[in-house]
This record gives sequence, structure tokens and C-alpha cells, in this order.
Amino acid sequence: MTAASPLIRLAGITRTYGAGAAAFQALNGIDLEIDEGEFVAVMGPSGSGKSTVMNILGCLDSPTAGSYTFQGAHVESMTRDQRALLRRHFLGFVFQGFNLLSRTTALENVELPLIYRGEPATSRHAAARAALQQVGLAGWEDHAPNELSGGQQQRVAIARAIVTDPKVLLADEPTGNLDTHNSCEIMELISGLNRDRGITVLMVTHEPDMAAYARRVVRFKDGRVDSDHRQEERA
Repeated sequence: MTAASPLIRLAGITRTYGAGAAAFQALNGIDLEIDEGEFVAVMGPSGSGKSTVMNILGCLDSPTAGSYTFQGAHVESMTRDQRALLRRHFLGFVFQGFNLLSRTTALENVELPLIYRGEPATSRHAAARAALQQVGLAGWEDHAPNELSGGQQQRVAIARAIVTDPKVLLADEPTGNLDTHNSCEIMELISGLNRDRGITVLMVTHEPDMAAYARRVVRFKDGRVDSDHRQEERA
């Protein structure tokens, strides 16, 4: 009986920007496997390649060389439209800056990915309300972002990321703009989505306290994987 294939596999991934004397190699032969249901923190100094890897994993950028497979499908050979479909149906994104539309309500912000998928209004509304309830914001549907705290805005952003029921949540410094109390609440929420819904989480962070929530920490340095270790689950 063979083991299940990893959900994500990077093999020999390089990413070079520019050409000739001005060329910069952001990634230099990355090998990385992520199994379904994992919670992985990605760490490393500025310029280490961690953001470039996240952009490739999120289909926002393409490798210069190497192989990226998602559920066995070769992403590096997909067209731009095919990558957009993968992003739309399998991936959710959470950013440090929340990236909410300022003139729309929390409910409308959460509905956005479903609008892009062409879902009818009735099912969009229901799914967005359910997602807001899951992140603890039932009753806040009609509030605009400027009427919400930073922690609440990030909860809206997480609801928007999970409303499509993604396989993978890509979180880029999700607590970078929050105080300690709100940071811990957001990490508990993300941990719960991983534990209870089985969503695979890949999170870039520079904060060891936040990385402690993950079950695996991958550190980047100079465009390479410097270390990859598992850690005890939090009590």
C-alpha cells in the first residue's frame, strides 16, 4: 500500500528576475512537499525567498525552472487562465493589510470570490453569512471596514478566504498589523480552520510566537530551504 501523494510538491524550483548582469535569483532549487491538512509556517529574513515561494504557490507568479504540482497537476505548465481557475477554486488568501474594499459592507467583501465564480446572489449571501458566523462576526454583516477594529477586519478577510471552501489557505503575515491580543485570536481562528475543517495552511510570518501555532516550520535563507522541522502541537 503506497502513501498518499503530497497535496503540493515543489521540485527544483528556481525563480530569476531580470537578465544578464542585472539578474537576481530569488529562489535557487527549492524542494518542498506539503501534505493535505498540514499547518506550515514559513520563516526567514527579508529577501530569503519566502514571499516568492508563496506567490508561486498561490499562482500569482511562475517559476523560471522546476516543477510545481498541485494534487498531481503540473501548475508550471498551466496557462494563465488555468492558474486563475486553480486559484479561484482551491486557494484562499489572507494578507497583512486585510485588502478589504472600503466602500462595501463586510458581507459584500466576503461575497467577492463568489461573484468571480459567477454564483447567484441568493447562494452568495447565504455562504457569506455562514462564513462571517464561522469567524465570530454574526451580526456585523452590514458594517463597513472603517466601522470595524483591525482584528475584526482580519476576520472579514479570513471569512472571504474561506467562503469558497478552499483546500489551501495562504496567509502572508496575517497578524503583522495587529496587537498581541488580536494576533492570538486570529491565530486561534486559523488553527481552528486547520484542525476542524482540514484546511491546509501555509503562513509566512517573522514572529516566533505566531509560528508556534504551526505544526511545522520551514525556514528560508538565500533562496533555499535552510531548515524544515516539525514541532509539538500546542496544548
